[in-house]
Amino acid sequence: MSQLGGVTGRLDRLVPRSLTSRLVITAVALVAVVSLLVGTVTTLGMHRWLTSRLDADVVALTHSGPGGGPDDRFGADGRVIALFANGAQRGDVITFTGNGIEQTVLGSDAMAVLEQAGTEPSTVELPGLGTYRVVRGRGLRDGITLVAGLPTEGVDDATLSLVRLEVVLALLGIVAAGLAGTAVVRRQLRPLTEVAATAHAVSEIPLDEGDIGVTERVPERLTDPRTEAGQVGLALNQLLAHVESSLSARHRSEQQVRQFVADASHELRTPLTTIAGYTELARRRGDTDTSVVALAKVEEEAARMTALVEDLLLLARLDAGRPLEAEPVDLTRLLLESVDDARVVAPDHRWRIVMPPDGVPVEVTGDERRLHQVVTNLLANARKYTPPGTTVTVTVRADGFDVHDDGPGFPPDLIGTAFERFTRGDAARHRADGVGLGLALVQAIVSAHGGTVALASALGDTRVSVRLNETH
Repeated sequence: MSQLGGVTGRLDRLVPRSLTSRLVITAVALVAVVSLLVGTVTTLGMHRWLTSRLDADVVALTHSGPGGGPDDRFGADGRVIALFANGAQRGDVITFTGNGIEQTVLGSDAMAVLEQAGTEPSTVELPGLGTYRVVRGRGLRDGITLVAGLPTEGVDDATLSLVRLEVVLALLGIVAAGLAGTAVVRRQLRPLTEVAATAHAVSEIPLDEGDIGVTERVPERLTDPRTEAGQVGLALNQLLAHVESSLSARHRSEQQVRQFVADASHELRTPLTTIAGYTELARRRGDTDTSVVALAKVEEEAARMTALVEDLLLLARLDAGRPLEAEPVDLTRLLLESVDDARVVAPDHRWRIVMPPDGVPVEVTGDERRLHQVVTNLLANARKYTPPGTTVTVTVRADGFDVHDDGPGFPPDLIGTAFERFTRGDAARHRADGVGLGLALVQAIVSAHGGTVALASALGDTRVSVRLNETH
């Protein structure tokens, strides 16, 4: 196993890692394979054609007889002519020189091979002469047979020269393919290199803290979805945009948590300071009247702290996804009772309720106590921040309700943050007016019921719309 692992490791080291190298090697390998196929087919075809031509010349020799001329024969120089007649035989090798024709008598071994020649051309090895194509021809006279042969040296030399030329051309083609392929592949992969550079630049940005703005983007020219590199660049830009928005949301969340902790600490510090002050006052004076006043103030501040802590605990439970009760709630009755209570608490306001046109009570599924808290907070908010004589209208709808008033409305810079925690309409108001958790609780409770809250406010026209899941 260790030896196999070592071999595998060495092979892995030999395999190129970069995409450029792999593509170039692939292109070069394709050129080499094509060159090999073309060269093989060409060589075989050329060899077959030259052999067929040589066979035609050999057959022609058997027709022309021993005295055939040299000029009209392919590979005529070194021809072999053998005659066999009634047990007698004679064979010569004919060569052509500048002084004329030279004839050399064939040895007995060569004659024995020629005697076995057939009527179709075949390749034989003649001792002392080499490779020949030979064929048995027609009888010149009764009992006389002629066998002719031509050397294959010319065919072999021509084929070998062709193979050499093909090898040289293939090597040149492979080198050219490697050089051109490297240049072309690098040029084509340059967009991916730039995309990778963008990714590397983003990876060097510290993303663990602070307000991170991922400003790096793949250039627009590299985000064409019609190309593979463009698809990668476009996907990376979308990913970076998503990361940027997520980091911004995380930073906002962290800031909100910090602000929430700071505001909660501030709100708790005031009653604690008051309690400590009155306790110290009662301890120093020690008289009954001072103690009674101090205890009443301590009780008042403790009640305020208790209410604040309960609101904070409720928000924490809702943020943690703690489920609320899910029971049928008669929303119409709940709104009627809440409006009646508001008339008693704030008789200087005009309170109206608008029922559905069909008169059918609206029923929703939810936590009645928490939904009552939503309605109470909205009506209390309308009562606290509008002057006497303001008309507050509650409209019952099939999927929720609206609370509308014709008061001065929310300040324009407060509309976008009205549902955030510890947001007050007037920072100069006395703390008895609240700590800015009313609308935050409204949104948290409605969201826990799967609903939505919307605010639209202008001078003389402020509307809070609450939408809940409807069940009849």
